[in-house]
Amino acid sequence: MVVAGTESEDSEFGRPTVERSRSTAALLSRATFVGGMTLTVALFAVGAWNRRWIADDGLIVLRTVRNLLAGNGPVFNEGERVETNTSAAWTYVVWFFSWVTHLRLEYVVLGVTLALSMAAIVFAMIGTARLWGGAAASLLLPAGALVYIALPPARDYASSGLESGLVIFWVAVLWWLLVRWARAEQVRLAGLLVLAFWAGLAPVVRPEMTMFAAPALLMVFCAPVTVARWRPIVVRALMIAAAGLIPVGYQIWRMGYYGLPYPNTAVAKDAGGAKWKQGFTYLWDLVGPYYLWVPLLVLLVVGVLAVRPRLAGRKAEAPEERRLTVRGVRIWLRSPSAVVTLVLGSALILTVYALRVGGDFMHGRVLLTQLFMFLLPVAVVPVRLPVFGQGTTRDWSFAVIGIALLGTAGWALFAANTTAIKAGTKLTSTGIVDERIYYVLNSGHDHPILAEDYLDYPRMRAMVNDIANTPNGALLLSSPSYMSWFTAPPPLPIPEGGAGHTVYFLNLGMTSMNVPLNVRVIDQMGLAYPLAAHTDRLTDGRIGHDKNLYPDWVIVDTGMVDQHPWMPFYLDERWVSQARVAMSCPDTRALLISSRDPLTFSRFRHNFKNAMRFAKYRIDRVPKYELQRCGLPDPFPTPQR
Repeated sequence: MVVAGTESEDSEFGRPTVERSRSTAALLSRATFVGGMTLTVALFAVGAWNRRWIADDGLIVLRTVRNLLAGNGPVFNEGERVETNTSAAWTYVVWFFSWVTHLRLEYVVLGVTLALSMAAIVFAMIGTARLWGGAAASLLLPAGALVYIALPPARDYASSGLESGLVIFWVAVLWWLLVRWARAEQVRLAGLLVLAFWAGLAPVVRPEMTMFAAPALLMVFCAPVTVARWRPIVVRALMIAAAGLIPVGYQIWRMGYYGLPYPNTAVAKDAGGAKWKQGFTYLWDLVGPYYLWVPLLVLLVVGVLAVRPRLAGRKAEAPEERRLTVRGVRIWLRSPSAVVTLVLGSALILTVYALRVGGDFMHGRVLLTQLFMFLLPVAVVPVRLPVFGQGTTRDWSFAVIGIALLGTAGWALFAANTTAIKAGTKLTSTGIVDERIYYVLNSGHDHPILAEDYLDYPRMRAMVNDIANTPNGALLLSSPSYMSWFTAPPPLPIPEGGAGHTVYFLNLGMTSMNVPLNVRVIDQMGLAYPLAAHTDRLTDGRIGHDKNLYPDWVIVDTGMVDQHPWMPFYLDERWVSQARVAMSCPDTRALLISSRDPLTFSRFRHNFKNAMRFAKYRIDRVPKYELQRCGLPDPFPTPQR
């Protein structure tokens, strides 16, 4: 009787107790997750704000935005169609918010990049929480997200004015969409098209992100399509249309407008070249100083321990579809494990690509997205509370995961206060610099954000003064002195209003943002100057700066006086004369005309048809050798012995 009564009470009153317990556990899990996410974002925001700045390369974007707002089109210099920004999407995002808010451009780009960086952490953690199925009986604690925000480069480029914040935001949202798709009981057409559209934005967000988006789209396309009231073939056709709408349209426009199949920055930096040794140097420059391999190994172990109970449950089910057949593989494609495999595999491919091209000259910058992707599956990890006193395996895994997370938090404190590069403004043999510290020290401002902050950078104030002191126009070439520039005057007669100014200098951002739009700003590396961009890459040049066009070409191109004493003393009149003849090379003229001729339908069509040829075209930066390459007569032939 007693036993029967006990069973009756358990059956009648035990169920509500269990339900209340589950409800409490779910509430605790949700509160822990929201609190952890809020804390992570707050720490990232504070860290990024304390290191706020806008890089010189970030200011380059603003010059294009200024031209857009002025009605000159998406160009760097009026009358010359050159795409100087790798991320087309970033240019138009900044332009949109500038147009809406009418605020100063530097403040707009600072606010937008900070907001996107913070939003990326939110979407990353929400997507990972969904990956773990919500883990109602677990505490979802921040792990990988803490590792990312602890790295000083991650906080530096959260406010730099570069597209870094937009890229990780795009990655995080795609991660969230893929996990939602993989876990959805029933896929809806709208959600599927949004996923395809967002993945299709990859080429305009950052061209190399196609290495993540393309396999993601292929995975979704090949997985079984079960959308109510829609035939699979129609759904797939709509997916292709949604994914290709923006990138295909922009690609056609880019090839016709700019005359290139990709941004001019890819030509200037010759992203197709291989510099493996420098790439591995760049990798260790990020991994070594922070001992980054330690938290990565720890989180790998944590991920394995956290996923084991779920794998055991899946093996117990052993459904027919999980066999290694075509149908089984297709079904597996729409699963959380497939999404994780996709993200980690894409991150590895992107890392190998970055190593191949030699990395970058900015400490950590081009590996941040890959690191962000590697950490996505463990952005948060589920910690199941143990059943004390039973000595189960779960109790041991709880202890191990808890200790690992505490160790990760300790590493984050160490890394957050570590200075990886201590060379200051000096360039080491690697050519890699801490970009923020470099400009902080050179400008004398703790937070160089406004264009005028960079007037205290060497030569900048002198440039403004020399432009004001040459009202008839001139070509400005940098001199060893920080107080003046070499100038080449225009020939007589001077046109009414002057012949205009051209500044030839490497630092395009600070230069172009401190002069009016009618001052032409070009660089020897070719980011904004096609003639320099299409020179051959220097074998042992500094990564990201391994092109350097001699100024003799610029004297000819700008039409300035090419004789001494009006021309700067260090230039050779013979080289200038050879450059003049070299610029008559038909292919070189065709290249320059593609970006300088008025844009008509005929010009658009010609550019579109020849974009690939223009992209591959290269000249020799030494005028004499360029004459030989093009088969042109040398005005100063070498005497025969």
